[in-house]
Amino acid sequence: MSVIPVLSAREVARRLVRAGFQYMGARGSHQHYLHPLTRRITSVPMHGHNSIGRNLLTKILKQAGLSIEEFLNL
Repeated sequence: MSVIPVLSAREVARRLVRAGFQYMGARGSHQHYLHPLTRRITSVPMHGHNSIGRNLLTKILKQAGLSIEEFLNL
């Protein structure tokens, strides 16, 4: 089991795009990403310069269908 890092929202979004997700748009301060093959949708909160905590990152990865190791290797 690997340690889940605390990342910025921009870094999480960059890694989702590297994983094949496409930016769908934003509603308020949340950006939405869609994977064209798996049709999975996930949201990333862009609240200023705040970082994404470990619990929220785990939930985003679960929505995206990615493991922690896959995400960290992107």
